[in-house]
Amino acid sequence: MSKTEVAGMSLSRLASLDRVMAERYVDGGMLPGLMTQIYRKGALVHTGMAGHIDLARGKPMREDAIFRIYSMTKPITSVALMMLVEEGLIGLDDAVHTHIPAWKDLGVYASGVATLLANQPATFLTTPPTRPMKVVDLVTHTSGLTYGFLMRTSVDAAYRKLKVGDFQTPGGLDTMNEQLAGLPLEFSPGSRWNYSLAIDVMGYLVQKLSGQSFGEFLRTRLFEPLGMVDTAFYAPDEQGRLKVQDDAQKTTYAAPPALESGGGGLVSTIGDYMRFCRMMLHGGALDGVRILSPKTVALFSLNYLEGGQELAAMAPPGAFSESGYDGIGFSIGCGVNVDVARTRLPGTTGEYFWGGAASTAFWIDPKEDLTVVFMTQVMGSDARLTLRRDLRTLVYSSITESFA
Repeated sequence: MSKTEVAGMSLSRLASLDRVMAERYVDGGMLPGLMTQIYRKGALVHTGMAGHIDLARGKPMREDAIFRIYSMTKPITSVALMMLVEEGLIGLDDAVHTHIPAWKDLGVYASGVATLLANQPATFLTTPPTRPMKVVDLVTHTSGLTYGFLMRTSVDAAYRKLKVGDFQTPGGLDTMNEQLAGLPLEFSPGSRWNYSLAIDVMGYLVQKLSGQSFGEFLRTRLFEPLGMVDTAFYAPDEQGRLKVQDDAQKTTYAAPPALESGGGGLVSTIGDYMRFCRMMLHGGALDGVRILSPKTVALFSLNYLEGGQELAAMAPPGAFSESGYDGIGFSIGCGVNVDVARTRLPGTTGEYFWGGAASTAFWIDPKEDLTVVFMTQVMGSDARLTLRRDLRTLVYSSITESFA
C-alpha cells in the first residue's frame, strides 16, 4: 500500500479512467451520466461519477441514485435458483417438465405464422425436440425460448402478440408460463443459444418451489440479509433514502408489477449491486451472512454450453446479447470469459459478467479478487458495447499488481 496505489491499483490511472469515460461518453453526448465502483482485495478502491442522473431537471449524478438494472437482474435470479439447488429442491439436470408439467409436450417450430389479428390464434407446425428441456438450458439460454423484442422469427412475433413476459401481465409469472406452454420452441434444447425469457421462468421456479412470491423470496432470502435496502421490483416514494425520479412522476416502477421479472425487472443502486457482487467474490458470504457455498459460487466461472462451445458458435446470426461473442461462453445466468485472446480485451479466464438494456454492466474476476459495477441509464445506445470495452480496458490498465 502506498499513496499512489491501493490494493494493487494505481490511483492516478483510476483518475484517468474517470476523465476518459466522462470526456468520451458524457461530454460526447452519448450518456447523460455515469458511475463506476471498483472493489479489490477487500477494499472499495474507487468510486467515480460524472454527468447527470436527471437531465431534464438538471440533477447531477449521486451515489445513491436508483437505476433500472434490467438484465443485471438475471444473475440475482440465478443465485436465487442455486440457493434452491443447494437445498435439494431442484437440479440443473432436471427436466423442466418435472417442475412445469404443462411443458412436457413442447414442440420445436417447423412452420407457420403468428397472425396480427387479435381474434385469430397463431398456427404452427412443430416437430418433437431431440431431448427434453433441462433446467441447465434455462440457465444458459439454450432452452429454445425467445424474446418478442428480437424481431427475428414467427415465434418472436407470437410472443409480441401475446405480450409474453410483460411486467403488467395479469396473473404474473403463472400466466406467463401458461402462455409459453402453448407456443413452440425456436430450436431443440441444448442445440443453440438464444437470449430469452428463460431466466423469468427460473423466477417462476423459485416462486413455485419456495412457496413464496418471487419478490418476497428475493427480499427475505437475499436483499435483506445482504443489506441491499434499495433493490426491489419497484421503487415507492419512501424506499430507503430514495425517491422516484421519472418524467411527470408517472413511472410504472412506483408500484409493484403484476409480473416480477427475474430476467429484467429490478431497480437498484450501485452500492446495493456492489454488495451482491462482493458476496459472490467472497465465495457466497458477506459480513457474516452466507448465501451460497464457495463450491456453488465457483460454478459461475465455468462454461456450460454444449461441448464447451462459445457463444460465437451457438448464437444465430445477428442475435442480441449483452456481450461480444468471441472468447465468451455462458455459465449460470452470466457470460463467462473462456479465451482471453479471442476477446481481444484484457481480462481473466473464468471471470463472469453481464449487463442491462440501459447500458449498465458488472463483472466479477475471482482470480484478480476484483469486481466492477457500472451504472448509467440510457436505452438503445449504440455505444453500449464500446463503453464496456473501454471501461474494461481502463480498469485492467489500472492494475499494478496482478494475482492471476
